[in-house]
Amino acid sequence: MKRIGVLTSGGDSPGMNAAVRAVVRKAIYHNLEVYGIYYGYSGLINGDIKKLEIGSVGDIIHRGGTMLYTARCEEFKTLEGQMKGIEQLRKFGIEALVVIGGDGSFQGAKKLVEHGYPTIGIPGTIDNDIPGTDFTIGFDTALNTVIDAIDKIRDTATSHERTYVIEVMGRDAGDLALWSGLADGAETILIPEETYNMDEIIARLKRGHERGKKHSIIVVAEGVGSGVEIGKKIQEQTNMETRVTVLGHIQRGGSPTANDRVLASRLGAYAVELLMEGKAGVMVGIEKNELVYHDIDEALSRKHTIDPKMYALSKELSI
Repeated sequence: MKRIGVLTSGGDSPGMNAAVRAVVRKAIYHNLEVYGIYYGYSGLINGDIKKLEIGSVGDIIHRGGTMLYTARCEEFKTLEGQMKGIEQLRKFGIEALVVIGGDGSFQGAKKLVEHGYPTIGIPGTIDNDIPGTDFTIGFDTALNTVIDAIDKIRDTATSHERTYVIEVMGRDAGDLALWSGLADGAETILIPEETYNMDEIIARLKRGHERGKKHSIIVVAEGVGSGVEIGKKIQEQTNMETRVTVLGHIQRGGSPTANDRVLASRLGAYAVELLMEGKAGVMVGIEKNELVYHDIDEALSRKHTIDPKMYALSKELSI
């Protein structure tokens, strides 16, 4: 193998740049050429591809977002779009590809593998919803962004004696809500992996109010539903002054944490090592702090889960 490509796809996440840097420099260290594919699968189809040198990835390890940019591409879901992408890879002499992204990105990687094109996936998403790895690139940074925001909201909640509902991202996964809610001592955490009872939430808020509790924090994962609607129901049923904050895309930005930079560097380099060993059709990950890889098919067929003991603990500590 002489030449590999790298692209980032889907939603950006802090640490993607560190992963790109690791892929490029690890490959060059082993005398491989690396080509960056800009704007994800859309750029692949359009041939927006450039050779990357050591200096191309200088001064990016600390930056959020992705220097390769990203885009969602409906055309690549079609056979015609996939063949256009493979044609571009062959045109540039790229013999294997590293794809950095989440579930949708891995679906695209799977299609390339099915067409006989060597591809490895690196999990990069703030949602932490990829089976086969304990953590995805960007989750830790987003988590700390959420925690910082909730800390600030708690200050004003205390001052005004209000109930605050905070909606966080995560798509269909509750990791951001669960981890941030436990870290910030939220009274209630609503996640898509667990059912909830509004009557129980209301009863808990009233019990707290009766014993003199002046404010409450409720964290809602976006996969559960609208934080605004939940906030309305709470105010209607408790007559407590309630405010809603939807954190939105602030959670995707910012300089990656040390954990995300190191994780991205390890996974990026590991992906290159596996390609050099002839491995393909796999995703890399980390389990119990050890680098691992799994078939992409296997990862996509498994369902994301949360730690039920962790969820139970959050309820026990919020009595």
